[in-house]
Amino acid sequence: MGRRFLLSLAAAAIAVAAFAGIARAQTLPVIYNGALGYAQGSPTASPPGANDWSCEPSAAHPQPVVLVHGTFADMSNSWQAISPLLHNDGYCVFALNYGSYEGSGEIGVYGVGDIPESARQLSAFVDRVLAATGAREVDLVGHSQGGMMPRYYLRNLGGAGKVRALVGLSPSNHGTTLNGLFVLSGYFPGSSEFTASRCPACEQQRAGSAFITALNSRRETVPGVEYTVIQTRYDEVVTPYTSAFLTGRNVTNITLQEQCPLDLGDHLSMPYDHIVAADILTALDPAHPVQPECTPVLPVSGG
Repeated sequence: MGRRFLLSLAAAAIAVAAFAGIARAQTLPVIYNGALGYAQGSPTASPPGANDWSCEPSAAHPQPVVLVHGTFADMSNSWQAISPLLHNDGYCVFALNYGSYEGSGEIGVYGVGDIPESARQLSAFVDRVLAATGAREVDLVGHSQGGMMPRYYLRNLGGAGKVRALVGLSPSNHGTTLNGLFVLSGYFPGSSEFTASRCPACEQQRAGSAFITALNSRRETVPGVEYTVIQTRYDEVVTPYTSAFLTGRNVTNITLQEQCPLDLGDHLSMPYDHIVAADILTALDPAHPVQPECTPVLPVSGG
């Protein structure tokens, strides 16, 4: 009897320890600091909480979330806040690098290649996520070009049947000035030389380009997909800032400063802005909205 009791006690202790280990594994630090996030030196590394190919979507969050970085960026430096936040909230999270051009990926510069080709890379990645998780659809969260490029996938590559929602953070939906892209390249080491002559995506994102004109011809959205655009009035890359917004019955456009005048965030700080993060959670799960706390957010560094 005593031996059986000791064995039972030991089994219970092991179970408690295992549960505690799982709980600890599920909680990752969320870095609301763009200076630290963009300084991450491992461009090919998955952001915290992302790309667990054994992850099984829960009943509460049946759609895996795919994170799509912007021009000159990569999955590691873009998602040091949003990826662990979603992971901690119970989502299966995935992220990719796309758009390497003429060896740019070798120096950690992505999102510069031809946008339709980048959309094909996204399409293949989504298919891989769906196959691994058994999910029917994914949700997409993208920053800058990463919020716009998926629209080509949705319209031209059959993505509409595989995506439930697209959340864009300062997306270049109607293009921008080349000056804005030069400003952006200055934040990413090794990017400036690609801007002038080796960045097809830069020319394609120019306001009025053939690509942007075709993307926005007819209707700007596709049926069956919910679109959310989150934008800051202080965007110095996507200019004017209103060019990020979409029109359509299935669109929610959000201006951060209408929620919180203390948010001084710019284009770079969007993935590291706690108010943006709350809006993402709400967009992904509208039945359980998250009320963001109105506290100061700074350019580039976020908060």
